[in-house]
Amino acid sequence: MIDLKGRVAIVTGGSRGIGSIIAKELAKQGVFVVINYNSSSDAADQVVREIEELGGQAHASQADVSDAAQARVLVEDTINKFGKLDFLINNAGITRDRTFRKMDEENWRKVIDVNLNSVYNTTSAALAPIQASEAGRIINISSVIGQAGGFGQTNYSAAKAGMLGFTKSLALELARTNVTVNAICPGFIETDMVKEIPEEIRQQIVSKIPQRRFGSPEEIARGVVYLCQDGEYVTGQELNINGGLYM
Repeated sequence: MIDLKGRVAIVTGGSRGIGSIIAKELAKQGVFVVINYNSSSDAADQVVREIEELGGQAHASQADVSDAAQARVLVEDTINKFGKLDFLINNAGITRDRTFRKMDEENWRKVIDVNLNSVYNTTSAALAPIQASEAGRIINISSVIGQAGGFGQTNYSAAKAGMLGFTKSLALELARTNVTVNAICPGFIETDMVKEIPEEIRQQIVSKIPQRRFGSPEEIARGVVYLCQDGEYVTGQELNINGGLYM
């Protein structure tokens, strides 16, 4: 177990949803957190305020991580603010659900860019400072949809599956260093997106989950903390947090 106090983390897409809860949970452990956002500056500032009210340290940093140049600026901003980088949490993601027959090129490319190409962009920019850490961690937030597929989600499923291949390959390359690379695969989590699903469909989904409930963002965040704090011998893995949905 490593002491998380004073460590520095970037959480991409950290202004809302699962990302904001990951940021808060890390901050509770004493981690200095950079809240990356693309357009929701008010939401990012609110997360920073909530962390500071709890006695933690956080910083909001705007960057569209699907753009390689902006991803590099995000890492530079982190180093300028806190002087180092220990943990990279690749959480940024979007959905543009359509059946494949109705999937146009724009919606395909946008989801691949934000969900998958961003992982290359941020990791490429962050790798050197993370390798300089005595306990570097790269954690990619994938999805059960990347493992099992999802109707109307060929773009999202392809991106999330790509994250898993990226995770395993980079973990092999870095296995002899002090950097671990892992993925967390959430199942259906009680976020705003899931709350908007019609109740009838929600009940159909829950009926397929062995634990008969949706997960909470806090459960995903605790998985991130585990990998950061206790995961020195865990690398190249998919941590499934899904209530038994894909076992």
